Amino acid sequence: MFKNAYLNGVMETVIKRNPAEPEFHQAVREVLESLEPVIEAHPEYEKAGLIERLVEPERVITFRVPWVDDKGNVQVNRGFRVQFNSAIGPYKGGLRFHPSVYLGIIKFLGFEQIFKNSLTGLPIGGGKGGSDFDPKGKSDNEVMKFCQSFMTELSKHIGADTDVPAGDIGVGGREIGYMYGQYKRLRNEFTGVLTGKGLTYGGSLARTEATGYGLCYFTDEMLKDAGKSFEGATVVISGSGNVAIYATEKATALGGKVVALSDSNGYIYDKNGVDLAAIKQLKEVERKRIKEYVNIHPEAEYHEGCSGIWTIPCDIALPCATQNEINKESAEILVKNGCFAVAEGANMPSTPEAVEVFQSGGVLFGPAKAANAGGVATSALEMSQNSMRYSWTFEEVDAKLHDIMVNIYRNSRDAAAEYGMAGNFVAGANIAGFKKVADAMMAHGIV
Repeated sequence: MFKNAYLNGVMETVIKRNPAEPEFHQAVREVLESLEPVIEAHPEYEKAGLIERLVEPERVITFRVPWVDDKGNVQVNRGFRVQFNSAIGPYKGGLRFHPSVYLGIIKFLGFEQIFKNSLTGLPIGGGKGGSDFDPKGKSDNEVMKFCQSFMTELSKHIGADTDVPAGDIGVGGREIGYMYGQYKRLRNEFTGVLTGKGLTYGGSLARTEATGYGLCYFTDEMLKDAGKSFEGATVVISGSGNVAIYATEKATALGGKVVALSDSNGYIYDKNGVDLAAIKQLKEVERKRIKEYVNIHPEAEYHEGCSGIWTIPCDIALPCATQNEINKESAEILVKNGCFAVAEGANMPSTPEAVEVFQSGGVLFGPAKAANAGGVATSALEMSQNSMRYSWTFEEVDAKLHDIMVNIYRNSRDAAAEYGMAGNFVAGANIAGFKKVADAMMAHGIV
């Protein structure tokens, strides 16, 4: 697998200790591949067992979540929080509510979060959590009961200076509000223990837009470096949740034309450019499926199934739905159709084979841990505002976000070049994120 025997041994141990967790194995392998030249240059890391410690979570919490539905039936879900690494700050990472959630998914996300958070330049460690609860089709009352039960257990393990969760797939403003209310009730304190909060109780302006905006800021900087831009480009974006909606908004503002969006059932194609106001109404207000878009715009097309969205010719692709949504075949179609840039808004949406196709095909490729770090960066800015009991304007937060994303791109670019992999932003992001965490772990001793 690796030329370095030490990393080979670590990878074998990860697979042995964490069976049937392919997403976690994939995330670890991708990072270790990038770190080979760094490990060769720093034998002290092997002596300190640094990589063995890096791939092992500091704490894994699993718990049951009982709640009562509207029919009076008792339901039981499983909750998770993986506190992966606190070398540079309190654990920070979202909560995902989706039927696909199991420990392996949470570990993969938490491991990625270590490096993503480090890249922001802000003092936040890596963590992730969630549940196999599905909020789709549930009433507000059922979601509230679940969130209150979930937080009753989670509250024992988090805090403003310990672990600060946020939202992720299935966890938006409604869910954050219910969980925050329960935390405040249980702990009798008003602290910045969750981010993504409502503006009336400690939330930050621009947090809703942050991941999508940040994705486009990173992509824009990557394009500029290559002598390209969003101006006049055709853009395909998967997903239709928070990240996809605000990536659409910012890509359009930067001069691109977004022609496709999707949800878990299928995708829409609007050659005239997606009507973002209609999408916001459907998804944010009415919580309907994206196929309803064609009722508003009959000239648009709706297609069942998600993978077909990557057959639409485009200049820029922004996958913002879920992990491993672009496989080798889809990547080959994108390259064949002339796509010149791909940046990941979702977490690990491209398989390793797809990434190889993009890189060998000369496509500019922005990996998730760098390109979608805007959400967690703005969450950390929310934490700062909570600590100060103060709030910045939308423009102030947006400007800080822009600067952070530009710095992430430049640091990733420079780290890749330093280790002889110029243009490989996957390696660059992993190395740049790792170096800060490694230095902190070495300073702390064997803990």
